[in-house]
Amino acid sequence: MASAGRPERQAPPEIFYNESEARKYTQNSRMIEIQSTLSERAIELLALPEDQSCFLLDVGCGSGLSGECLTENGHFWIGLDISSAMLDVALEREVEGDLLLTDMGTGMPFKPGVFDGVISISALQWLCNADKKYHNPIKRMYKFFSSLYACMARGARAVFQIYPENGAQLELLTQQSMRAGFSGGLVIDYPNSSKAKKIFLCLFSGGQQQLPKALGTEDGVLSQNQVSFTDKRERMKKLRQGKNPKKSRDWILEKKERRRRQGRDTRQDSKYTARKRGPHF
Repeated sequence: MASAGRPERQAPPEIFYNESEARKYTQNSRMIEIQSTLSERAIELLALPEDQSCFLLDVGCGSGLSGECLTENGHFWIGLDISSAMLDVALEREVEGDLLLTDMGTGMPFKPGVFDGVISISALQWLCNADKKYHNPIKRMYKFFSSLYACMARGARAVFQIYPENGAQLELLTQQSMRAGFSGGLVIDYPNSSKAKKIFLCLFSGGQQQLPKALGTEDGVLSQNQVSFTDKRERMKKLRQGKNPKKSRDWILEKKERRRRQGRDTRQDSKYTARKRGPHF
């Protein structure tokens, strides 16, 4: 990707992702598909306990596309983003997670050890830029990683899907994360494919853990790890088949009940709940 075409080279994130860009981003079917695929892969790399709901953090949550994947996998989450326009769209879409407007470079404002895992899709590379005169990218990276380490449970993982501009950015992000106390490294799926190649920074907050295997092999033959990932996604689809269809009355009632348990304002149920409206003339 040419530097001139990169969003972070055009404007600071809170300016680039304005109201127009936020809606365009969320209504683009291709973007939704890509975001969903990346989020599912990040969730798999977290290696969370099966059949157990976890409390997760979504860094750079945007309009909540990745958060929806967390909800569909049965997890509770908090999302943070620097773009108020993106968060406004997330509120309109009534995502399940709690939302926080903040700059990740100023640190994570959470209590120690509260998160069972962290995901971030296409956001971490923004830390490499000095969008304001007083910004120091290295200090901002360390502030972010050190405060993130503190608010994660010991042994939890943080998975960042990133689009680094060059190797120097990748090395800098890795160095600062290790300096903050993390272990781990890079997981690069399909490294020899210009289109399918995806880079994940997979970090561990304590404990001896083995870095997950990347998908694909050098000769282009599917690896066992890729087959396992595909099989897992198929199993997840089968599990979801037993759930209520999205937007159905039962699905909406279930969602409203979850909101009530979270103490959020929720309209009362009635005979009109989920009833389809007729055509407007």
